[in-house]
Amino acid sequence: MDFQVVVLGGGVSKKLLPLVSQELPNALLPVANRPVISYVLEYLELSNLKDLIVVVEGEEAALRVGAWISGAYADRLHVEVAAVPEDVGTAGAIRAISHHLTAKDILVVSGDLVTDVPLGAVAATHRRHDAVVTAMLCSAPVSGPSESVSSGGKDKTKKPGRYDLIGLDPTKQFLVHIATGAEVEKDLRIQKSILPAVGQIEIRADLMDAHLYAFKRSVLQEVLDQKSAFHSLKHDVLPYLVRSQLKSEVLFNGMPQVEENGTEKVISQSNQQMLSQILTNASEPTFHLRHVLGSYSSTSDRKTHKCCVYIAGSSKYCARLNSIQAYNDINRDVIGEASHLSGYSFSAQNNIIHPSAELGAKTTVGPHCMLGEGSQMGDKCSVKRSVIGRHCRIGANVKVVNSVVMNHVSIGDCCSIQGSVICSNVQLQERAVVKDCQVGAGYVVTAGSECKGEVLAKK
Repeated sequence: MDFQVVVLGGGVSKKLLPLVSQELPNALLPVANRPVISYVLEYLELSNLKDLIVVVEGEEAALRVGAWISGAYADRLHVEVAAVPEDVGTAGAIRAISHHLTAKDILVVSGDLVTDVPLGAVAATHRRHDAVVTAMLCSAPVSGPSESVSSGGKDKTKKPGRYDLIGLDPTKQFLVHIATGAEVEKDLRIQKSILPAVGQIEIRADLMDAHLYAFKRSVLQEVLDQKSAFHSLKHDVLPYLVRSQLKSEVLFNGMPQVEENGTEKVISQSNQQMLSQILTNASEPTFHLRHVLGSYSSTSDRKTHKCCVYIAGSSKYCARLNSIQAYNDINRDVIGEASHLSGYSFSAQNNIIHPSAELGAKTTVGPHCMLGEGSQMGDKCSVKRSVIGRHCRIGANVKVVNSVVMNHVSIGDCCSIQGSVICSNVQLQERAVVKDCQVGAGYVVTAGSECKGEVLAKK
């Protein structure tokens, strides 16, 4: 695939506090004990895309991500890590590195994407339709849209769900409407010009924009240059391209041009021949083509560009680590039903226990669990559906359920951890009970304390 690839590595996202920090930016957040960005890098490597630009917000975060990538992928990938200012947004990040982009088509992939959807199929769809953008869509996560999940757990008021509302043409190949993070209860406004052209629109709220796009480079650069206020690819650039596809000022290749003749518009002879040829070749002309071939007496040239979609099959895995809920879900999935993505080989008990880890007497590590290198567990412990990192020290009679414990964590005797994320270098003193909490790096949970639905972090 002769696509140039840009991976958007993010920076230190407020949505993921206290899991992330200047020392641990988004891209290096561990999923099944390996940085989340490694899933994207291996996904691209499998598609033989080995020349990448990784864009990271913030100098310090970029240095850390760059150092990790050059250590892990030194002889496998050619990666250029570019630092951009913090909070420039995804459109700003591309704008900042625009001068590095030279290929006809660009693949833009979110660095927090964990998926096995075939990338070649997305690229082929893009090329087949000569689209200006092709977006990959997949089934929305079962735990609900990520925007509606509160990270702290304290705010139990039910917010209305926010979804991607996606309008497709009858062939389900073209994107004709998109409202991202929209509330389903609200009225839906559809552009006037699109309905007559398409005939009918199927509106879907069960699909998620996976934040993997193929763009025609010249168009992307043109839009970013002209629209300096555009901040986000998903919220600004993509809806703009979708809205403007039937009145496109964008490059008009190979379509019949309308020529001025006095005040009237007529189709030149050569274009009429081309029209009849197109019509005979097109068994079912796309609505873009029907629009162009429609009445030429209208006042504007009927230029058009195509916004396409590739919809992943329901058997494929696709998730983005863009909330704390998603972090828990993806860790659980990658050692569970999507274990083929973890890159590890599982034992006969369907778990992963590093050979250097030590287990006390009568300690059980259940299926769909992971115990990292050099970690030690005392007697009579129980681990269920959880990931435990490297070099952790765990006392006796400890229960860990549905949780992620990062590296160098010390857990005293008789502690209980459920539905929680425990960051690196945390100490849980004996008999501490932690349920549905996030505990930030280096925090000390005092002996005997009971925490429920809290965010615990150093000031």
